[in-house]
Amino acid sequence: MEVRASAPAKVILFGEHFVVYGEPAIVLAIDKRAHVRARLREDQSIYINSPNLRLSGFFRGDHFEPERGGKDAHRQLEPIKIAAQKVLEVSEEKVGVDIEVSSQIPVSAGLGSSAAVAAAVAASVGQILDIELSKKQIYDIALEAERFVHGTPSGIDPAISTYGGVLLFHKGKRFMPLDVDMEIPLLIGDTGVARSTGDLVATVRETLKRYPSIISPIIKAGGKLTHRAVEALKSNDLQTLGELMNINHAMLCAIGVSSEPLERLVYAARKVGALGAKLTGAGGGGCMIALCPQDKLKQVAEAIERVGGTAFIARKTDDGVRIEH
Repeated sequence: MEVRASAPAKVILFGEHFVVYGEPAIVLAIDKRAHVRARLREDQSIYINSPNLRLSGFFRGDHFEPERGGKDAHRQLEPIKIAAQKVLEVSEEKVGVDIEVSSQIPVSAGLGSSAAVAAAVAASVGQILDIELSKKQIYDIALEAERFVHGTPSGIDPAISTYGGVLLFHKGKRFMPLDVDMEIPLLIGDTGVARSTGDLVATVRETLKRYPSIISPIIKAGGKLTHRAVEALKSNDLQTLGELMNINHAMLCAIGVSSEPLERLVYAARKVGALGAKLTGAGGGGCMIALCPQDKLKQVAEAIERVGGTAFIARKTDDGVRIEH
């Protein structure tokens, strides 16, 4: 018997990096998903196979035996093992699991790939062990896996992968679902440049230490901008949303997390009619988003691809983690 589960990717519409310092962020689940299949094993090992990444191996207690991918496999598969292990601990069953991951979400691109995988692992392993895990438990397990990946994650990625929809997120507080009726016509442009969220968060922390009187007000202004964006979302005001995205991007440039490949994509999108464009996620590389009038989506996608990005349309999804039947 096997159980399949999936969880969505995300884009941060507003507030990345500022969220680490207690300001709000708006995060949106999109229709790219990570898929996981789980089967029980009679021994107590955890076998993980990721065909997309060409990585696989066995975790037997604290020992890891790579099958494909060598040393790199251990680092990349460990968070998946953590999520599975947490569920096995809850069940207290003396069994192991086989886990296969296949994902439509680009890795290290700021779209929440690792959190989506962890949430889907928790749901599938829970189901196969016949445990009714609540959404809160799945979130907590995915957050634990994220700590291995990012050090001190804000919790924003596991929240959106678990719950879906649109969330107003405050670190350490309850996240609030936002009731957004309108279509948010977004294009994602991927620079193809991998980067580390942990490193970029550390860079911002260093800059804040060196220039507290300059960087602190930018962080505070980021929070005000996010609250203004909530109003624009509630009143279906795409024009204001686009303008606020442009301002948010400038703030992220100011704290040092943009890069030349991101700037090329952002400016190419704006030039041909995007209402707003900004980096999404940690920055440094990864992805940007462009808010476009429906009739400009194709034009903006072509402009992003002309300057070296890969573009795809992203739609809001209200489905968080789910069991696939």
